[in-house]
Amino acid sequence: MPETSKFTTWRKSTRSGGASNCVEVAFTDDDAAGVRDSKDSGGPHLEFPRDDWTSFVISLRDWPL
Repeated sequence: MPETSKFTTWRKSTRSGGASNCVEVAFTDDDAAGVRDSKDSGGPHLEFPRDDWTSFVISLRDWPL
């Protein structure tokens, strides 16, 4: 029997447009963040502590382009 994911509500950025090169993220009540490929919603996902995910996203936002 396949494992049931504890991540139930996945979302992707509204800025992702129509391209298929997106990741989706979901959060749990126990402060976990899940990240998966939007093209493979039934596939594997990565899991991080929510604080680590938040720090990662902030560092990307502040990265000079």
